Amino acid sequence: MKTANDIRATFLDYFAKNGHQVVDSSPLVPRNDPTLMFTNAGMVQFKNVFTGAETRPYSRAATSQKCVRAGGKHNDLDNVGYTARHHTFFEMLGNFSFGDYFKDQAIELAWNLITKEFGLPADKLTVTVHTSDEEAAGLWRRIAGLPDERIIRIPTDDNFWRMGDTGPCGPCSEIFYDHGPAVAGGPPGSADADGDRFIEIWNLVFMQFEQRGPDDLVPLPKPSIDTGMGLERLAAVLQGRHDNYDIDLMRSLILASADATSSAPDGPHAVSHRVIADHLRSCSFLIADGVLPSNEGRGYVLRRIMRRAMRHAHMIGARDPLMHRLVPALITQMGDAYPELTRARALIVETLKLEETRFKQTLERGLRLLEEEEARLDAGRALPGDVAFKLYDTYGFPLDLTQDVLRGRGRGVDEAGFKAAMDEQRRKAREAWAGSGEAATERLWFELRDELGATEFFGYDTEVAEGKVTALVRGDARVEQAGIGDQVFVIVNQTPFYAESGGQVGDTGVIFSPGGAEVVVTDTLKKLGAVWAHAGTVTKGTLKVGDVVELRVDGERRGAIRANHSATHLLHKALQDRLGEHVTQKGSLVAPDRLRFDISQPTPLAPADVEEIEKVVNARILANSEVVTRLMSPDEARAMGAMALFGEKYGDEVRVVSMGGPHGDLQRDYSIELCGGTHVRRTGDIGLFKVVSEGAVAAGVRRIEALTGKGAFAWLEQRDHLLTEAASALKVAPAEVPARVAALVEERRKLERELAELRRQVAMGGGGPQSGGGAREVNGVKFLARVAEGLPAKDLKPMADDLKKQVESGVVAVIAVNDGKASVVVGVTDDLTGRFSAVDLVRTAAEALGGKGGGGRPDMAQAGGPDGARANDAVAALEAVLAG
Repeated sequence: MKTANDIRATFLDYFAKNGHQVVDSSPLVPRNDPTLMFTNAGMVQFKNVFTGAETRPYSRAATSQKCVRAGGKHNDLDNVGYTARHHTFFEMLGNFSFGDYFKDQAIELAWNLITKEFGLPADKLTVTVHTSDEEAAGLWRRIAGLPDERIIRIPTDDNFWRMGDTGPCGPCSEIFYDHGPAVAGGPPGSADADGDRFIEIWNLVFMQFEQRGPDDLVPLPKPSIDTGMGLERLAAVLQGRHDNYDIDLMRSLILASADATSSAPDGPHAVSHRVIADHLRSCSFLIADGVLPSNEGRGYVLRRIMRRAMRHAHMIGARDPLMHRLVPALITQMGDAYPELTRARALIVETLKLEETRFKQTLERGLRLLEEEEARLDAGRALPGDVAFKLYDTYGFPLDLTQDVLRGRGRGVDEAGFKAAMDEQRRKAREAWAGSGEAATERLWFELRDELGATEFFGYDTEVAEGKVTALVRGDARVEQAGIGDQVFVIVNQTPFYAESGGQVGDTGVIFSPGGAEVVVTDTLKKLGAVWAHAGTVTKGTLKVGDVVELRVDGERRGAIRANHSATHLLHKALQDRLGEHVTQKGSLVAPDRLRFDISQPTPLAPADVEEIEKVVNARILANSEVVTRLMSPDEARAMGAMALFGEKYGDEVRVVSMGGPHGDLQRDYSIELCGGTHVRRTGDIGLFKVVSEGAVAAGVRRIEALTGKGAFAWLEQRDHLLTEAASALKVAPAEVPARVAALVEERRKLERELAELRRQVAMGGGGPQSGGGAREVNGVKFLARVAEGLPAKDLKPMADDLKKQVESGVVAVIAVNDGKASVVVGVTDDLTGRFSAVDLVRTAAEALGGKGGGGRPDMAQAGGPDGARANDAVAALEAVLAG
């Protein structure tokens, strides 16, 4: 028996042998179609190739595309588990031609694959074509040898595919497998077509037209091929099953669920096991592609799927969280084909475990409330909408979960009442917001948040994506369009731009529209914690609300920011290890050109501390370990040693980023922090880490500034250049510069000491009275003054003491002139301090020098003045005071 893995491999190998490029599945979150919630077909990743907006280096491709249909117009959630072929997650096998081959070769490739490679009997196959496509009908007769009764013409749009109201389109040809008369149902197009006898396994789309308007179809210059075949449906046929849940892949997951819950896989809980098996796949793949449970958008759909599966686990009787224990079984089945499952295993397990743990705490209370409310209702009466809203608002029950619970009891829900209750809550929230003081200035953003919902951010793993413009804000008002020169905030439904948060600056880049508009984004801000506002200027064309745009982050800048942010985490841990657990983050800036990190630390970091911290961080960088992200509760994260970032607000679920350890093992990782920012994939991507400054910014707070990557290399290059210049000037080798500089410094100190001594000797040696000659007697008091050029102020008091000893009894004054300014010291011998105060005398001298004030003791005082040219006037002023 061919397993699902065999079938997938056979399909891709077959088309590879026939000249097709095997292309990896694209993520479940479409980067190139903002109108889709999830990737739901193989052609989604090639949409821009078909429209001509993008070119690829190949003209033929084959994929096994992972798909989810659980939200928007493609929503099979309610049927999953109860039918044979409904899934939230499925794989679509497809082959594509971009202007290369067309109908004849597409039909030949398909027919040979299913009849020769897969060995399906031709007499079990029936095809449909659009009524207008006689060409395809003729090709099926010629290539496959099918009789006319098994080539069914369908006149409806079921066999005419369109990308949208405009764009590429064309007729389809579907291949059906006949399970035989034992199964009820008729061929496609018949009154019994809804039965299960004839099952569609492959759809070939012949894109040969462009829809330019309602009645305007023109031929495409390069007709193309887009096919899609459900792997699960094909596996059921090839394995002789009529139910997709009986194929080996799904059966293995069902058995894993049954084994984990000690219940029969096909007993009374069969539906629940099927739901768990299906939802395990969709949840795991969505998480692997970056979707995390939330109350908005894609995260909300994921949460609905998770909680639906978890309710079925509860119904089976699982007392402990179940879903995360089934992840190994899923990876065993699909990990080889989709390695992202293996890479994200830790994130998937932690996310499922956290969500189920939290949900189980409220599930029983919610079910009790539901049963109590049901007991008050007459048979068949719908559950009141306000009760359903209470379940949603208080217990986290999505409306469809309540509906799913009541479905088996023959009861519905008043959806209109539910909506009315939700609208009333929003009205009260708006009123409360409007009356909250300064927050009232944000009323516009609150209204946008209420109307548009949260922006979907998927920039953790991409820097380019498409989005739909949902609003434009110019100044403090909404506008419908913006032209050249307008400074606006652009709001889109989904974006790869990171909004400033947690110390990380917002992304910059460019937004393009197909109509030719261009907005240069200079910053990205997060309004109300939910709405991404892209601040920029329109430089080309006119941007309008409703435009589908391409958002392109400045990748080089983002890469530098990632490196700096990850280095900040390593730095934080290295600081704690070196200085102690008292070191906590007090602020940070993660910018493209540098990182700044403020810490609680009462004393400066010694050079040896900085050197050791740099050494440790760079060692972790060189280890090039994987950077791993998980989702868990804040308490769980802190219990395993995760550090919380300063200024970050945390909800019930947090992203935990770990790095610096072998193989991403959380228990052995070097750094574990709660963080919502963007990071490198491996520590080696940081390149290099270098501290460039360390200093105080407040009492008990030190600031470290550092560089990484190219910035660090440039800084080191500049330092190396300066060292080379210094070595050249000193005429020594670079390695000898420190010793030579130390010798020069010591030599200079020696010369300065010698020069100071010479100046002191000159000053002490005397001259005329005006310039400090021998002591004179003034009014019976000896007075000795010295004026010296270039004498350091610090030498004045020692000189005054020496002069006092010379005169034995009297008043002395020493004035030093440096750079035009003067310093003066006056000394009075102890026997004269009763008649003269050195403080009063020095103030007289300072006034003569153009200054004022001065201070000291009665026997020695010091002052200064701005006019050194008046030094002799100061001496004369002192003589005048002594003369009385």
